[in-house]
Amino acid sequence: MADDRNMLADLFKGLRTSPFVMIGLDDTPDHSQPMTAQLPEDDDGARHAVWFFMGSDNKLAIGGDAMAQYVGKGHQLFACLHGRLSADNDPAMIDALWSNQVAAWFPEGKSDPNLLLMRYDLNSAEIWEADISLSGRFKMLFGGKIDPQEAGSHAELAL
Repeated sequence: MADDRNMLADLFKGLRTSPFVMIGLDDTPDHSQPMTAQLPEDDDGARHAVWFFMGSDNKLAIGGDAMAQYVGKGHQLFACLHGRLSADNDPAMIDALWSNQVAAWFPEGKSDPNLLLMRYDLNSAEIWEADISLSGRFKMLFGGKIDPQEAGSHAELAL
C-alpha cells in the first residue's frame, strides 16, 4: 500500500492537471457544484489547502464546513475531502493564483467587486488510487474475485 503522504502528494499533483472538484457546504440543503481548484505554484499539498475563485453571490460564499469530491484525469485517482471553506481575499494570493481562465469570469479583473477568493482548509481526506495488478487484470478477464490489494491503494487521512 502506498504511503499516505505520497497519496496526498499524488492528489495535489492530480489537481494540477485536472483541477475540477464538486464541492458543497455541509449545513445547507444546496447541492454540490463544480469548481476549479487553484494551487500556488510551490504547493505540493503541504499546506493542506485549496483555493477557489467565485462570485460573492455564489451559494458557497457564506463559507463553512464543506465536502468535496474529486476524480482524476484517466479515472486513476479518486478522493473525498472534508474541510472548512472561508473567505481569503489576500491580494498577494489573488495575484499568485490569477490566470486568464479566472479573468474570463471577472470583467473588471482583480478589482471586480464580485470577486471572492475562498480558501478550503482540509481536515480529512479519503483517497483511492486505482492500479489493478497483473493478477487482478487476469481475474477480471476470467470473472475471478479481485483482492483489495490487487486493485490499488487507499488512504484515510486526518490532516
